[in-house]
Amino acid sequence: MDVLRNLLSTQERGFLQAVSELAYCNPFLTERTERERAALGREFVEGEPVWSQPVDDPETPRANVVRIFERLEPLIHQLRDRLSSGRPASEQELALYSDGVVHWLYLRYYRRFLAATFGPDAASHDPAKWRFYRDFLVDWERLFHLDNRPAGIHSYLLARDACPHVFACFRQIQCAFERIFLDVIGNSLPAARLRGAIWQSIFTHDLRRYQRTLYGRMADFVTLITGPSGTGKELVARAIAQSRYLPFDEQKLTFADDGAVLFFPINISALSPALVESELFGHRRGSFTGAIGDRKGWLETCPAAGSVFLDELGDLDPLIQVKLLRVIETRSFHPVGGSAVRQFQGKLIAATNRNLEAGIQNGSFREDLYYRLCSDQIATPSLAEQLSDSPGVLRELVVYMAKRVAGQEAEEFVPEVIEWIEHNLGAAYAWPGNYRELEQCVRNVLIRRDYRPVRAAARAPADRCVEEFRACSLTADEMLSRYCTLSYSKTGNYEEVARRLQIDRRTVKSKVDAELLKQLQAERK
Repeated sequence: MDVLRNLLSTQERGFLQAVSELAYCNPFLTERTERERAALGREFVEGEPVWSQPVDDPETPRANVVRIFERLEPLIHQLRDRLSSGRPASEQELALYSDGVVHWLYLRYYRRFLAATFGPDAASHDPAKWRFYRDFLVDWERLFHLDNRPAGIHSYLLARDACPHVFACFRQIQCAFERIFLDVIGNSLPAARLRGAIWQSIFTHDLRRYQRTLYGRMADFVTLITGPSGTGKELVARAIAQSRYLPFDEQKLTFADDGAVLFFPINISALSPALVESELFGHRRGSFTGAIGDRKGWLETCPAAGSVFLDELGDLDPLIQVKLLRVIETRSFHPVGGSAVRQFQGKLIAATNRNLEAGIQNGSFREDLYYRLCSDQIATPSLAEQLSDSPGVLRELVVYMAKRVAGQEAEEFVPEVIEWIEHNLGAAYAWPGNYRELEQCVRNVLIRRDYRPVRAAARAPADRCVEEFRACSLTADEMLSRYCTLSYSKTGNYEEVARRLQIDRRTVKSKVDAELLKQLQAERK
């Protein structure tokens, strides 16, 4: 009977509620799986716990996505007919209908967005590649402009004026998804968390709020990327920078700044402080030796939709830190040797493998700058963390890298690399150089069928303990032993360690590792 009285049956309402939540969730977190399962019920196809690219068969379509689209499409058109025929509908039902239409449009046009952004004509600035907007608009008006309905109903549906903005959001969502999905490899939970964190840096945790207002304000938030060297911090920065919102002009069929340079990286550790300052802020002629003409820096060159990336931020000179703080606080700066005020319109992204809190303590990094940088933080996991969670990630990464360096030979080459690593390095190898080291190993095995890791200077005992903790490679008993030994090395008193750890003194004494204690004491001398 509820079908006759209301727009939606109980079953349809449950399905559209799940679709509504699915349309605005983070696709790389477990919530996506929960929403798909709620939408499909018994038809849900169980798969991998995290959404990562299957490197062996990347073109396989997602069964649950296809099934939701096939179920959603006829329902949307049925609801449109019901509304046009005068069927009563509550505000909640109209909201669910709107969300269902939006998700259907996204799925329907995804492949055309994909071809325009990443296909053969992606580099072209020809508006023809966005001509499918006209088809998009026809569907939009047909599904949102209803016949024979009171005028008030349209206030609960998306207006015609919202179409270009939603089209722009779809392009951004599709672009962000592809960059994150294709570039962050691994089905481990650390990799899944990284993909989810990148998505939140682009859209925040609330996609509805982002689409309403925040899409035009994300440049106000600095993104700080931390993690060990070789863990892909610049890759994360590029994914964020190249997935920013670009307004769409439906008259010209173009996106603002489409095709323009939008990523401006600068490696601080590779340049002198004077060159870093000039690269960032620009300079006036004669401001220093060799300044033979005026030059704009990245902060001035960067357009509103662009991003300046400061790699190795921990090496930034303290005097330049002061100027950078002003940029973040006021969006303004002065070129070197100039007095005219310039404006920074883009987004700032920074990365470091250093402990900035320690830098604050020793005076090398400004505390006020740090707090301006930490509104949005992403931590990239080490390769050891990924392998500890999911050892199979090693093969995924080798396949991914082999395709890049060996092309068509990758399929035959991958077993050679895996066999060589297992025989010569073993499963316990820590990969101190992370993904960068693994890629060089793949290249070396391809050329010489050999790889010789650089045996770095012995790491400090305390650092080794921290790495073991982060890699989750210790048993509970080993962890307690390490912790008791570290604590005793600092206090030299069993009773004090027992008090701090809230365990028995005799337990502390039995767990102290004499060899590790000797190393820690030698380090302090």
